[in-house]
Amino acid sequence: MKKSMFALISSIAVLGTALAGCGGGQQAAQTTSEPAASGQAQGNAQPAPAEKSSGSQVLRWNLHSEPPTGDPGLAEDTTSAAIVKALFDGLTRIGPSGKPEEAVAEKIEVSPDLKTYTFKLRDSHWSNGDPVTAHDFEYAWKRALDPKTASNYAYQLYYIKNAEKANKGNGSLDEVGVKALDDKTLQVELANPTPFFLELTAFQTYFPVNKKVVESADNWAGDAKTHIGNGPFKMESWEHKNKMVLVKNDHYWDKDSVKLDKIEFSMVEDENTELSMFENGEIDWAGAPLSSLPIDAMPVLKDSGKLQVKPVGATYWYKFNTEKPPFNNVKIRKAFAYSINRQTLIDNVLQANQQPAMGAVPPTMALNPDGYFKDNDQEAAKKLLEEGMKELGLSKLPPITLVYNTSEGHKKIAEAIQDQWRKYLGVEVKLENQEWKVYLETLHEGNYQVGRLGWSGDFNDPINFLELFKEKDGGNNDTRWENPKFKELLNQSATEKDPEKRKAILREAEQILMDEMPIVPIYFYTHTWVKNDKVKGVFQDGLGAIDWKWTSVE
Repeated sequence: MKKSMFALISSIAVLGTALAGCGGGQQAAQTTSEPAASGQAQGNAQPAPAEKSSGSQVLRWNLHSEPPTGDPGLAEDTTSAAIVKALFDGLTRIGPSGKPEEAVAEKIEVSPDLKTYTFKLRDSHWSNGDPVTAHDFEYAWKRALDPKTASNYAYQLYYIKNAEKANKGNGSLDEVGVKALDDKTLQVELANPTPFFLELTAFQTYFPVNKKVVESADNWAGDAKTHIGNGPFKMESWEHKNKMVLVKNDHYWDKDSVKLDKIEFSMVEDENTELSMFENGEIDWAGAPLSSLPIDAMPVLKDSGKLQVKPVGATYWYKFNTEKPPFNNVKIRKAFAYSINRQTLIDNVLQANQQPAMGAVPPTMALNPDGYFKDNDQEAAKKLLEEGMKELGLSKLPPITLVYNTSEGHKKIAEAIQDQWRKYLGVEVKLENQEWKVYLETLHEGNYQVGRLGWSGDFNDPINFLELFKEKDGGNNDTRWENPKFKELLNQSATEKDPEKRKAILREAEQILMDEMPIVPIYFYTHTWVKNDKVKGVFQDGLGAIDWKWTSVE
């Protein structure tokens, strides 16, 4: 979330849901077009067909998986991020132009040294009618940075002066460079000039929260009775693992731009069931970015002309736990990475015009368009495997377990790669699937050997893909990998003002990441979906994030 795209897909933390995707990374999953940092897993019994209100505009959608949270400070996958974006508004919002536009902030002033931002807030309100103030933003950002909150996306706030120190317990939250000068004025001091900062203020971790509401109930964000936001919609009901209903927020400052009266979300895990629901007129959209289309249906959907395809800034990859044998050996990691035939996987399994990923950063912001290694390099893979096993004193590799979040698409990808690893490396791989929320915990706790995720960019800059791996204990770095030179280069890039020199620094950093291979890039995402022709104005940005603010059902 991006992702996931946690799923991206994350981000993103991607693809399950960024994963987030981002992110989040947030944090969805699909074979052809899942959200990167978000999970596409999880589902339950199919709900009854959504009611059609005469005269009102109702959008019916399937989330595919239960959103882990409705809290912007904790959302890290693309599913949660999408729901949070519907329920909250930041200082800025990415609009149909694809650029950050003023949202709660009515006016933005930037100092000559590009390090101090002053946001003048417009009159706006929470969904319970309380005014939104600059104090709500200060509280929300410091809450996300507070180590007690355990926000995996706290690092997105590190661009703010003293934010990293506070989050790591080396400084006080009072020293963080964000301060409400009065109810309508928020002043932010950055550690260094950050050209994409206004994109960041449109990201969920930068959204405000209502202090009174947050402190009134631990589960305030998981219950429609206590959930309060300041976005285009408000939560009417949340039947966990079954259904969620959002309705138009009449207290929203820009309510005249909101055409939908209601969004009804089902949570059906099976892609074939979802497509059937769409074909039966029970939902208005099937597929990405919050779910998946069945791989087997792709040829028919293509031939029908119904399939819509959109390349997005997201990468599908496998993660290694670099602290667990045999993947504590870099040569073995590279052997597994080099032996994958990505083009065959795309041609025979994914079938949606994806591009083989020979690096971590997607083509929209590529540092090295030619990549850092060859696809399907069996000769190098076998040599590296032999050398790595010798270094570990192994005559045979122990059984390997590949874990993924529940999704027919992830399963088919895993089965194809399992077969390639058996064929080319002689390795037996056990496959294990888990429900999305449990799966995220498995990765974060390090209870895995190889695990899938995707990452959908949170903002359009390569640093967002590289900074995931800066710190061994970083919120979205489940690989347990860290490299001093890599970290030094990322720090250096933060202060380099020349764009070309900065790009060269980041390219060198990505080279280190690919030389040590804590992750296996597999493909760069495309999003694929089908929709009811009556649905207009669903906005998806270049990173795959979705926004229903301007949507209508005609």
